[in-house]
Amino acid sequence: MGEPPPAAGQPPGESPPTGEPTTDACGCDAFASIFDRRTADGDRERYRRKGPDHTTRMLLELLEPYRSAGVSLLDIGGGVGIIDHELLRAGAGHAVLVDGSAAYLKVAREEASRAGLLDRIEFVQGDFVRRAAGIDEADIVTLDRVVCCYPDVASLVGLSAERARSAYGLVMPRDRWFVRLAIGLENLWFRARRRPYRAFVHPTERVDAILAERGLLASGERRTSFWRAVVYDRVAASQA
Repeated sequence: MGEPPPAAGQPPGESPPTGEPTTDACGCDAFASIFDRRTADGDRERYRRKGPDHTTRMLLELLEPYRSAGVSLLDIGGGVGIIDHELLRAGAGHAVLVDGSAAYLKVAREEASRAGLLDRIEFVQGDFVRRAAGIDEADIVTLDRVVCCYPDVASLVGLSAERARSAYGLVMPRDRWFVRLAIGLENLWFRARRRPYRAFVHPTERVDAILAERGLLASGERRTSFWRAVVYDRVAASQA
């Protein structure tokens, strides 16, 4: 089924100095059990060699109409920062990358420094849902293979949607029988190895309904047999 999606996280209160990670005592042990330094290094090396993964490229292409100069980005579960790098190079002004894995954030910060983007990315470690009250709105909010990492889809999608001023992009598993079977088998593998992480297939209709309740309607969508990449638009919702 490909690489597991990145984890979710975020900060309360005052913003930290740009480029410095803040931490959250949320106990993101489940994320850390698979999103470790070795996996993060592998993701970084693959990005350097091949660019964004196929589903991430799909999401980035759907976001092209929103890539105006100076836009802000909130990248939840952003991993090593691939979406942040791509949008900042395309003209975005500032990004906040939040993730539940300390190992991933360390690699993300190293890669941002290497790319000369450290002063334009703020890094936040922790569970986004627990830290959402301290996270500012952004023009674009992204969750690339993150919804399937989180059990409470209503809180994750609802709170993140409230922070999207213009566009909300996500990549999530399609709600199909063989996708559920594959993720169920993956969870059995994790359980057999005593790893606390579990993946989820949340109903597409449920996610769409949560976003519609917060004024966001789908404006573009692409699919593979396993994944659904979709962008939701606040203007489209207001004109519906």
